[in-house]
Amino acid sequence: MFEVGELYSRVEDIHEKFGGGRQSGISPSAQAPYVFIFTGKSGEQFGYDDGWQDDETFLYTGEGQVGDMEFTRGNRAIRDHAKDGKDILLFEMLGKSQPYRFLGEFACAGWQVDRGPDKNGDMREAIRFHLVRVGLEVGTSSDEDEKAPTKSLEELRKRAYDAVEPKKAASIMDAKVRLRKRSEAVKAYVLARAGGKCELTGKPAPFLRKSGEPYLEVHHTRRLSDDGPDDPRWVAAIDPTVHRQIHLGVDGDELNKRLKEKLKAIEL
Repeated sequence: MFEVGELYSRVEDIHEKFGGGRQSGISPSAQAPYVFIFTGKSGEQFGYDDGWQDDETFLYTGEGQVGDMEFTRGNRAIRDHAKDGKDILLFEMLGKSQPYRFLGEFACAGWQVDRGPDKNGDMREAIRFHLVRVGLEVGTSSDEDEKAPTKSLEELRKRAYDAVEPKKAASIMDAKVRLRKRSEAVKAYVLARAGGKCELTGKPAPFLRKSGEPYLEVHHTRRLSDDGPDDPRWVAAIDPTVHRQIHLGVDGDELNKRLKEKLKAIEL
């Protein structure tokens, strides 16, 4: 769909195909599982100060030109994107009447509240989101990591749901660590929830790991990529062959739809 670094028309390539408001900097789509967000130098006149903190993390100012920012509309959409099953897609405005450069898919690891001027020059509280590029928050799991958890299923569930709620933080410095811990918590719960059986087919895992644990793979039912757990409501543990069938098979979309229905029954 979108390639990092490539240029796109906001109207023709984004909104005409996927919906969402055409004017605001944060544009959740009602017809597709995406939250489109836009950044650019023009936002500085309204008190917005976005920017890269390193190659993987981006500090993004929420919406609201006058007065304190609140968690409504677009700001709520960014904060709750994982719970809502939506991907955050970040685009950079290159200038008036110019195309937008796609910067990538991101996950919200939390936010901070800074004091700064609004559009009228009055001081206010501004929400600044900690965004981490998707795929970089998840490390490679060793066989040691896959040993059976010592916590109960209910304890793992509570830990996972606590982790997926983005929280206020002093700064963006540890955003990648926070997201990695979230990923680990969701993965541990989902694998324990499966109980050694594919959550789509109900069949036992095809083999055991060296640790003795059943081998299942973690799959995202509502994400552009498949790099790391985000929310138990949209993540399943499935047979590796089924996993590839969903991604590559002619009936993959139908299988994924069935899996989402099963997760709804399990988690909702």
